[in-house]
Order: sequence, then structure tokens, then C-alpha cells
Amino acid sequence: MSTAPAPTPEPTPQGPAPEPPAQTPGHDEPGTAPQDQPDGAEAGPETGGEPTAEPAEADAGPQDGGESTAELAEAQAGPEGQPGEAGAGPEAAGVESEVGGGAEPAVEGAGGVSEAQAELAAQRMERERIARRKAERAEPVEAGGKLSGRAADLLAAVRAVESGAKPPALTFDEAQAPAPRRAAPAPPAPRPQAPARTVGDVAAVRAVLGRGGAPEALAGPAAEALGEGAAEQLTEDPWRLLAVPGVRPTQADGFAQALLGPAAGPADERRGAALLGWLLDRAAERGHTALEAPVLEKALAQYGVPAPAETLEAAIGDGTVLVFHEPLGEPVAEDEEQPVRVLVGLEEHALAEESLADGLARLAATFTAPADWSAVAVGPGAELVRAVAGAGLVTHSGGEAARAEPLALLRAAQGLGLRTALATHAPAPGAVTVADLLAGAAGPGRDADGRFAVDLLIVLDAPQLDVETAAALVESVPDGARLVLSGDPGVLGSAGPGRVFADVLAARAFPHVVSRTPDAGPLGELVSGIGIGELNQVDAPGKEVVIVPVRDPGEAVHRTVQLVADSVPRAFGIPAEAVQVITPGHGGPAGTRALNAALKERLNPGPGRFGGFDPGDRVVHVPAPGRARPARVVSADAEGLHLDAAGARIVVPQDRVEAQVRHGWAVTAHQAVGSRWPAVVVVLPGDAAQALSRDWVYTAFGRAERHLSVVHGVEQALAHAVAQVPPKPRTTRLTALLRALAAAQHEQP
Repeated sequence: MSTAPAPTPEPTPQGPAPEPPAQTPGHDEPGTAPQDQPDGAEAGPETGGEPTAEPAEADAGPQDGGESTAELAEAQAGPEGQPGEAGAGPEAAGVESEVGGGAEPAVEGAGGVSEAQAELAAQRMERERIARRKAERAEPVEAGGKLSGRAADLLAAVRAVESGAKPPALTFDEAQAPAPRRAAPAPPAPRPQAPARTVGDVAAVRAVLGRGGAPEALAGPAAEALGEGAAEQLTEDPWRLLAVPGVRPTQADGFAQALLGPAAGPADERRGAALLGWLLDRAAERGHTALEAPVLEKALAQYGVPAPAETLEAAIGDGTVLVFHEPLGEPVAEDEEQPVRVLVGLEEHALAEESLADGLARLAATFTAPADWSAVAVGPGAELVRAVAGAGLVTHSGGEAARAEPLALLRAAQGLGLRTALATHAPAPGAVTVADLLAGAAGPGRDADGRFAVDLLIVLDAPQLDVETAAALVESVPDGARLVLSGDPGVLGSAGPGRVFADVLAARAFPHVVSRTPDAGPLGELVSGIGIGELNQVDAPGKEVVIVPVRDPGEAVHRTVQLVADSVPRAFGIPAEAVQVITPGHGGPAGTRALNAALKERLNPGPGRFGGFDPGDRVVHVPAPGRARPARVVSADAEGLHLDAAGARIVVPQDRVEAQVRHGWAVTAHQAVGSRWPAVVVVLPGDAAQALSRDWVYTAFGRAERHLSVVHGVEQALAHAVAQVPPKPRTTRLTALLRALAAAQHEQP
């Protein structure tokens, strides 16, 4: 996608459309570049999804840790690779490429009805047994020793698979009968909140950190992450410091050596357990809900753990992690060996996926006969209306224009007198955000059983649902209600762990409606082509698509400011506040920080006396990972920073401003997903070439309604990314769980 230089120094919106994709040999060996991050105030440790590939900045503190947080494999060879920090110690080279590539083989069956049900039931019993054992155990289990019964069987299975030997016939209790399916899950209980940190807690933690030579700035985050007795925990197990967002293994090792002296070594069981949790947490940030056991062992070995298999075994025995055998391929004959993969995951993600699978199966089994909605099954949403009339759970996919079909369904259901609700990822007219719906801040409210008071819930932007959010949402849908999950499969995935929408579609267990409504105009044609891996040349007579070639990041920033402040408003009548800049990463000479600084200087100059902000500043408020809400600064006082978000007033406490608020003239594609603007300027500096992927380009280009300007400095890397760099896979269990439940229900009399 290359163009000739613009004839005038000012980037007036004009120029040829994108060229067809062309492969460039130089892009076969990915390097490092700033990487897009999901919603995060400063790409800090709270942000999930795809971490930046930018090396840690020298002044990065706890709130800026997202760009220094180590990932599962810090030398991954791929578009999201990141070089390890200098002196960072052992690097998990190649490990994450195993996680990201080929981590989701097809799972076609679960080996029979009774076995599938028994596995799900036995997993629940195993967790109960672990809980009882934790309560009864007086001292830690040594690495692999003192294990018996089911725990020993699980460890033997892991060892057998890794060694190439035939695993036991069943991982879980063979004598366990299939558990009867409940009619509906219990109403969701509020998620437990971490104990509020007190001044005394923080002071005690600060004293321990001081003895270990760690920055005192970590005291607050450590007290919050570790909860009650944080200081005692760090004293007894210094590697618990890895639970604090942004802390790396080498930093935790140095802290432990300062506290324990020569007793702190790489073979310490406490170190191995902390590293295992840290690796799984980093994997969750990249979207995985579980990892294959050999991948974890390899990562542990590369961080200096001398006996990674024993470390994993001890964690399984203690109940720190759960292990699962997932059948691969079609069921085989009784005398043949069923291929499996051994997955290891944290309990919170395993429980969320199982709860979500149960809830989806419950809703799908709600209706045994279709309702007669023929009178309202007309217009563009007729096919979706007919599908929803006969099913409790329906999935719907399509581009931006296809959103009209769920809206037509909503109106049809309201015409039938049904109680309805429409939920979206980002604020939208006539809808409530998923976050506000779950929090009870907006929406239909809940009935006496804690379920939503609705007959039909339509969720747009379903690809943005992570497993925990989706589980809470589905558990809140009452029996007898209908749920529609709608979204564009081509956009970037959720910021949190899981790939809920893609897994539900892959299971093929529920009615699915694919929209035939194409996105209109040159922008629709361009984005639709990107979705199938083609960067096509489009005819844009109204300058709907403009290419602005640049030579370096400095010129990219200069041209971007001209486009937003002058060229686009003058040529199209779109005010500057309706023009959104999207760029791959937060750091670097043309990242969101640099662009926001330049745009603020031009559009709203000021001293930034309110924590770097001034009244009128355009910002994004990020109260939680995966949520970025556009807003404007109104004022500030002792209470905090006052924001206006589309008429809603938000007050961000002073101690949360740095973590939750950042300037918003320029954002990443993860922060932009779910929203659209009249005009969008996508900035692609030369150092962003390796950060690009098809889903990133699809998402960024698709945010524009009327006009798209591409500040283009990556030459053929853009076409290469669209044609050759598909979305990065995530290791999850939801598809297999749904298929097992569907098979069990299908064979029930």
C-alpha cells in the first residue's frame, strides 16, 4: 500500500487508494516494535491482552509497568515479540511462540457421553477434595512426595504424556457417575473484594521492601495484591513479590537474596511456585486460560528452576493449579489410544470457563418448540428474528452494517411485549455497557433471584467478552429468557483471558446467523477485504480514504497534528473533536504519548496543573482492564479529577488518576474497539511494522464512519500484515467443554 509523496507540504486529504497486498521478503523475520495494548491508562500491569513490545523505559514505575512487564516468552519470534531487558536473566525464548502458535488444535469430541459428564463432575469433586486437603494439611507437600489418590494419578498422567508413554485410561475418577445437570445455576454471588489496605499495612510492607532493597513505591500495590498480612507473606516468601503487577523475576530474585542471603537460590520451592503463578498470570494477560504442561515446564527451566516437572507436580498437588486432559480429534476405538493434550490452568479461569459452558448449555436447552414470531420477522433482521424465536441462545456475526439486524430484533421483541436489554462494550445510544449492566449501574435491574429482569438480552461486541465477564453475564440470564451474542469476528479479541465468542462459534453447538448485509462505500469495501486477508485498491471519489506517506516518526507526528487540527475539519466539515487518532503502541516517537502531547499543545495547550491534565483535555478513563471510556476533563479538586463522559459525571480519586486516566486524542486499537468516529487517522510509523496484524488493521481501519486517513510509514509491511499475519491464537478450554456438553445432551433420552 504505497503512494507517491503528496505534492504539497500540507497533508490535504487527497491521494490514491491502497494498493493490492504484496509480500516483502524482509518481513519474514519479525523484529521488535511498539505493540498495541488493550485498554489501559498507561499500558500498566492492569491491562491485559497484547502487551507492548516496547522495551521498558528507564523511568517506568509501578503504574507504567505494562511496557516492562515480562511476558511468558520474552524473546518470542513474531510480530508481538519483545526483547528482554538488559540483565533480565534467563529468557523464556521460544516458549510463547509455542503458546501462541498451534495452541488451539481442533477438539472434535470428548470420547462419549458418560465420559464427558464424568469428567466435568469429577473436576468439581477434585476441587472440593483439594479444598478439604488444604484445610487439613499442616505443612506443604514436598515436590511430588506425600501425594496419593487422585492427585498422584493426575501427576502420573502429566509425566506419562510428557515422556511419550500411554497415559492412564481416565484422568478422573472412573467410578464417579455422571452428575445430573441442574436446571439453572445459582444466582451469581458478588465477587470477593480484596481487603482494604490500611496505613499500617502499607507501612509494614514498606519496611520489608526497604530491608530487601525494593522501591518503596511498591508498598501500596503489594499491600493491595497480597491482602491481609502482606508484610508477613513477603518476609516468609520474598518471591511473593511477583504477585505485584510489573515486578519481574530478576527483581524478585534480588529482593529474596537481600532478605534471605545465601539461602535464596534458584532451587527454592517457593521460587518455583511463584514463577509458575507468574507465568500463568502473564499468559492470562495474553488471553490464555490454560497452558500445555510441557510449555510451562520449558518456561520454568529457562528461568533457572532446576526441577520444573517436580515444581509443576507440587503445584498440582497443593491445588495451586488444576490439570486437565483434553481429547484431540475424533473419538477412537476402545483398544486405541485417544490423543490428548495436558493443560494446566489457574482455578479462577477454569471455574469461569466451566460455569460459562454450563450457563450457555442451560440457555440453549430452554426452548423445546419455536415461538410464532412470523408477524415481526420482516426486514433486514428477519432471519435473526426467526432464529431467536426458536432458540434460547443464538450467535450472530457480521460487520458494522450488520449491527442493524440485532437492533431490528430488539424492536421486534419490544413490539411483542417482551422485556429487552441491549448491552455493548463501549457506550452507545440506546444501550447499556456490559460493565454497567453487571454492576447494576444501569439496565433492567435484577429480580428476587438475582437474575436480570429480561426476556431477551442482546449483547453486541461479543468478541470483547472475557471468560469471567461472560460467565457472570450468562449466569445472570434467567431461565426462559433468550440470549443473543453478536459481533464481528474480525476485530481484536478481549483484553482479558479467553476467546469466548470465537470459542462459541467454533463449538457449532448453537444456531448461528451470518449477516449478509455488506458494509457500504469505499470504507466498507476496504475493511471487508482486510477481513479476508486482502488489502484491495478501492475507488474513493469523495476522498473517503487518503494515504499520507511519511519518512520518519517525527514527520508522522507533524502530519497527524495537521490532519486533526486543520485538513480534515476544513475538507470534510468534521470538527477536530470528532477525529480520532489510532496508533499501534503507547511508547515510541509516534506512540500515543508523543501524539497526545503534540495534539494537546495544538488543540488545548495548558500547564497540566491537575496531574498533567487541564480543563477541556480529551481523555480516556480506564476503571478496569478492557474498559476505556472517552471523556473530557471538567475540573479538579480535593475529591479528585472530574470528567464528563457523554453527559455522565465521573470523579477519579487523586491516587487513581495516574493509573486510570490518560489523554485520549490518540488511542490504541484495543482502546478504540467498540466505538466509531466520523473521521479516523491511523498512524503507522516505520517502527510499528512488526506490531501489525490483520485483526489490528481491520479494527483500526473499521473505526472510521466517513473518512479514513492513513499516515503511512511502514511501506509493504501493511500489506504483509493483512495477508500473512492472522490473529494470534489463544489456548482455551471453552470449545471442548461446549462440545462435550452438547454431545451429552444430544444422547440423553
